[in-house]
Amino acid sequence: MTTDVAIVTDSTAYLPDEVVERHGIVVVPLKVVLRGRPLDEGTEATPAGLAEALRQKRVVTTSRPAPETFAETYRKMAAEGAREIVSIHLSSELSGTYEAALLAAREAPVPVRVVDSRTVAMAMGFPVLTAAEAVADGASAEEAAAAAEKRAGATQGFFYVDTLEYLRRGGRIGAAAALMGAALAVKPLLHVTEGRIAPLEKVRTAARAISRLEEIAIEAAGEAPVDIAVHHLASPERAEALTGRLRERLPRLGELHASEAGAVIGAHTGPGLLAVVVSPR
Repeated sequence: MTTDVAIVTDSTAYLPDEVVERHGIVVVPLKVVLRGRPLDEGTEATPAGLAEALRQKRVVTTSRPAPETFAETYRKMAAEGAREIVSIHLSSELSGTYEAALLAAREAPVPVRVVDSRTVAMAMGFPVLTAAEAVADGASAEEAAAAAEKRAGATQGFFYVDTLEYLRRGGRIGAAAALMGAALAVKPLLHVTEGRIAPLEKVRTAARAISRLEEIAIEAAGEAPVDIAVHHLASPERAEALTGRLRERLPRLGELHASEAGAVIGAHTGPGLLAVVVSPR
């Protein structure tokens, strides 16, 4: 899609491939480091490979794209005709990706508006899509960035993990919270708030936790028209069942995307992840 305003995001938005292609969105991959080798998320580092590595207790880390990677992307977009760029990325509280994009934007040949979504996964993907749709309707980069920020602020992400250990290892949640969860043998529900991952509720069993996750999503949706995304890692049956129930229970449902989370998020949550994103339209 040729436009004066290009939309860039990163691989943790987990937008469906057909959506990325249809709207001409450019996706910059984060890195998953396995056995000392950095791999691009989505192409070289897959969810299945990540889940298997974690099961084998291999050390898996993640890293942001280099500023030069963003710089190359911005130069390419400018060479292809973009006069402005909107670059939307996962929370700066969770990654240095936003900072890398900011550094690259300073040297870009065209103006770049870098947006900190303060969230991740399709909680960021829906705002990216909103920006792309705004541009398609003739919006400026400033207007598209504002639309993305507004939707990101209204979108909520909730998730269940089998254990807090992976989040603790990656520094995404405090060691005290992780140890308490292990000691009490609870199944944690978490959410993204103020750009960070934080505990939401503690439930005694996985079945009850997943049931509660569904109720929380329904409560968050309320009576408003909403788009929903369901993410999982190595739990397709759970995700399929939850997706079906949400479809039945949300009469004002717009888009519903169900997908496996990528390797970057999976590295910090572990197999068994189940997440729901609720985004008012």
